[in-house]
Amino acid sequence: MTRRGNMEAKVAALNEKFQDCPPAELLSWFVSEYHGKIAFSTSLGAEDQVITHLLSACKTGVSIFSLDTGRLFQETYDLMQVTRQKYDIDIDICFPDALHVENMVNSLGINLFYESIENRRLCCHIRKKEPLTRALAGKEVWITGMRREQSVTRAQARMIEWDPSLEIMKVNPLIDWSDGHVWQYIRDHKIPVNELHGKGFPSIGCLPCTRAVQPGEDVRSGRWWWESPQFKECGLHTKG
Repeated sequence: MTRRGNMEAKVAALNEKFQDCPPAELLSWFVSEYHGKIAFSTSLGAEDQVITHLLSACKTGVSIFSLDTGRLFQETYDLMQVTRQKYDIDIDICFPDALHVENMVNSLGINLFYESIENRRLCCHIRKKEPLTRALAGKEVWITGMRREQSVTRAQARMIEWDPSLEIMKVNPLIDWSDGHVWQYIRDHKIPVNELHGKGFPSIGCLPCTRAVQPGEDVRSGRWWWESPQFKECGLHTKG
């Protein structure tokens, strides 16, 4: 059997083993089992703040990092500092390759992402996918804050997956949680969140590619709002 086949079989077994497992218990097992080989990528969104809170109980064994694309909101940077201080944790900041960014912008323009899906995906690849790949090098498990309810592109996601493009096991502890569940947990545990959430921003990415949404709109409708829903991924969670 190929490596991919072996890992997909392992993932299937783990999904069965941890079916209906609470996120805290799931994370505790993975952090212990993959000590030093597990990483959590946080964008400082509501779900990621919940996971940071849960991981703070584990203390060691997991690397926490965030991707600074160079186009983030000031509120995101402010929350980054607050989170580090509250939980007394290190959040490694990963930057895109400066030369790659310069070449892209000088060739296609500073706001190239509005021109085409191809340009937007290129920008996400250089600013996010490349630094993510570097950050996950040598790791065996990648923790994310994905939830099925977030968008149509995530509706079929599972708690534990094999990412063939990065060749890493992906763990999504909150995959079954509703938006209401996330926010109730945040209130119950007094978890710090981005101030923009209170201003109509349920999902927050780069400043030029994120806008506030109206009540009743999909939680990710403010991300790349000029594109159709089926294209709304930056490439971090695209299988292939």
